[in-house]
Amino acid sequence: MNIQELTRTNVKNMKPYSSARDEFEDFEKDMVFLDANENPFDNGINRYPDPLQKDLKAKIASIKNISSENIVLGNGSDEVLDLLFRAFCEPNVDNIITLPPTYGMYEVLANLNAIENREVLLDTNFEPNLDEIFSKINANTKIIFLCSPNNPTGNTFSKETVLTLLQNFNGIVLLDEAYIDFSEKESWLQSLKDYPNLVISQTLSKAFGMAGLRLGILYASKEIVTVLNKIKPPYNVNVLTQSKASNELELYSEIKDKTVYLQKEKDILSKALLQIKYIEKVYPSDTNFILIKVDDASKRYNQLLADGIVVRNRSNQPLLENCLRITVGTKEENNKLLTVLKSIQNA
Repeated sequence: MNIQELTRTNVKNMKPYSSARDEFEDFEKDMVFLDANENPFDNGINRYPDPLQKDLKAKIASIKNISSENIVLGNGSDEVLDLLFRAFCEPNVDNIITLPPTYGMYEVLANLNAIENREVLLDTNFEPNLDEIFSKINANTKIIFLCSPNNPTGNTFSKETVLTLLQNFNGIVLLDEAYIDFSEKESWLQSLKDYPNLVISQTLSKAFGMAGLRLGILYASKEIVTVLNKIKPPYNVNVLTQSKASNELELYSEIKDKTVYLQKEKDILSKALLQIKYIEKVYPSDTNFILIKVDDASKRYNQLLADGIVVRNRSNQPLLENCLRITVGTKEENNKLLTVLKSIQNA
């Protein structure tokens, strides 16, 4: 795949904005900085942040065993996904393929960027329908979005399915691994070197416990990273986010311990849910949530709400009639959930 051929013409021809911190990068040195029209009085946030987040990327690279040159950071995963649309999809011309039920922002971003979204429903096992996907691909199909582990179904797509798409689609395969840290299956990060059309998004919002920071991660070839850095806002990740994320990553062993805790709680909760008579099915999950099928999702959702528990009713999604999505909480929260679920069995 030729990245230059895939890149929008106006993006190829544009001259990127050059910020003060692009022109003088070593801004942590003891210098007199009079180049960026900043306020000189130090309060910890009076200086612009590193536009390429070098220190933070180095820590992420070390944890994920990947080169910093393969990383783009953004204001949440939604921003880095939006960059893909802006770089590679021509408005009112190109199209993408998504696989409902899945993460809803793919469709929102497609609409925002005036890109046709060609939907292909997952099959009854929540696996991609390859024949249908390939029937929807044409010369203007630029990106296929795979959420794996998938939100809201919780399952991981088979390796064979992903390989088939990577090897036979002459465009970008975006693999959204927001929940990969909860899965026993391996990330595709180490396959980046083998497939130039593979792009992976991850996040610090889930297993890393930093949802409030809004820090998304995109991994791709150096060629794709260069294109995205060309068009991203210069200071898209602020000083406080970079600092807090960097400090939290120093505690990575504690993050892993909490992830293991949630995985164990998920297993306990999944087994307990099977004992509740109006829960018809508990779906396998490689994430920090559990999808269940109940007799009447709206009724059970409102009953839980009345007892102070908020879950997600996913019945408005295809293939998910009467399905609720439940995030795994602390042991105490999960026990309260089970108590309430049992108490409403005859209501």
